[in-house]
Amino acid sequence: MIDEIWKKDEIQSPCIKICVVHPVERICTGCLRSIEEITAWSQMTDTERNTILQELGSRAGRFKKRRGGRASRQVQIQ
Repeated sequence: MIDEIWKKDEIQSPCIKICVVHPVERICTGCLRSIEEITAWSQMTDTERNTILQELGSRAGRFKKRRGGRASRQVQIQ
Protein backbone atom coordinates (compact mmCIF):
# COMPACT_ATOMS: atom_id res chain seq x y z
CA MET A 1 0.00 0.00 0.00
CA ILE A 2 1.35 3.41 -0.97
CA ASP A 3 1.59 5.86 1.87
CA GLU A 4 -0.49 8.83 0.72
CA ILE A 5 1.44 11.17 3.00
CA TRP A 6 4.58 10.84 0.85
CA LYS A 7 2.85 10.94 -2.52
CA LYS A 8 3.78 14.11 -4.41
CA ASP A 9 1.48 15.92 -6.81
CA GLU A 10 3.93 16.08 -9.71
CA ILE A 11 4.63 14.47 -13.05
CA GLN A 12 6.14 11.08 -12.39
CA SER A 13 9.36 9.88 -13.93
CA PRO A 14 9.09 7.75 -17.11
CA CYS A 15 11.67 5.36 -15.60
CA ILE A 16 10.77 1.69 -16.11
CA LYS A 17 13.75 0.36 -14.13
CA ILE A 18 15.66 -0.79 -17.22
CA CYS A 19 18.63 1.51 -16.84
CA VAL A 20 21.06 0.91 -19.68
CA VAL A 21 22.67 3.82 -21.49
CA HIS A 22 23.07 3.30 -25.23
CA PRO A 23 26.80 3.66 -26.04
CA VAL A 24 26.31 5.76 -29.16
CA GLU A 25 23.09 7.71 -28.57
CA ARG A 26 23.87 8.30 -24.87
CA ILE A 27 20.26 7.88 -23.78
CA CYS A 28 18.69 5.31 -21.47
CA THR A 29 17.18 2.45 -23.44
CA GLY A 30 14.47 2.08 -20.79
CA CYS A 31 13.05 5.58 -20.37
CA LEU A 32 14.74 7.26 -23.38
CA ARG A 33 16.05 10.19 -21.34
CA SER A 34 19.60 11.49 -21.42
CA ILE A 35 21.80 11.21 -18.34
CA GLU A 36 21.47 14.97 -17.89
CA GLU A 37 17.67 14.75 -17.99
CA ILE A 38 17.61 11.87 -15.51
CA THR A 39 19.92 13.73 -13.14
CA ALA A 40 17.94 16.99 -13.31
CA TRP A 41 14.45 15.40 -13.25
CA SER A 42 13.75 16.01 -9.56
CA GLN A 43 14.58 19.71 -9.93
CA MET A 44 12.60 20.31 -13.14
CA THR A 45 9.33 22.16 -13.39
CA ASP A 46 6.22 20.40 -14.70
CA THR A 47 6.61 22.35 -17.95
CA GLU A 48 10.17 21.08 -18.43
CA ARG A 49 9.11 17.52 -17.64
CA ASN A 50 6.19 17.70 -20.07
CA THR A 51 8.51 18.94 -22.81
CA ILE A 52 10.82 15.96 -22.29
CA LEU A 53 7.92 13.49 -22.12
CA GLN A 54 6.63 14.78 -25.47
CA GLU A 55 10.06 14.20 -27.06
CA LEU A 56 10.54 10.63 -25.78
CA GLY A 57 8.45 8.92 -28.45
CA SER A 58 10.60 10.29 -31.25
CA ARG A 59 13.78 9.05 -29.56
CA ALA A 60 12.87 5.35 -29.64
CA GLY A 61 13.79 4.95 -33.31
CA ARG A 62 17.32 6.16 -32.72
CA PHE A 63 18.51 2.69 -31.73
CA LYS A 64 15.97 0.19 -33.03
CA LYS A 65 18.50 -1.49 -35.31
CA ARG A 66 20.69 -3.99 -33.46
CA ARG A 67 24.40 -3.45 -33.75
CA GLY A 68 25.49 -7.08 -33.58
CA GLY A 69 24.16 -10.57 -33.78
CA ARG A 70 23.49 -12.78 -36.75
CA ALA A 71 22.72 -10.01 -39.26
CA SER A 72 26.07 -8.33 -38.73
CA ARG A 73 27.94 -11.61 -39.25
CA GLN A 74 26.28 -12.53 -42.53
CA VAL A 75 28.37 -11.90 -45.61
CA GLN A 76 26.73 -9.70 -48.20
CA ILE A 77 26.83 -11.35 -51.66
CA GLN A 78 26.99 -8.90 -54.55
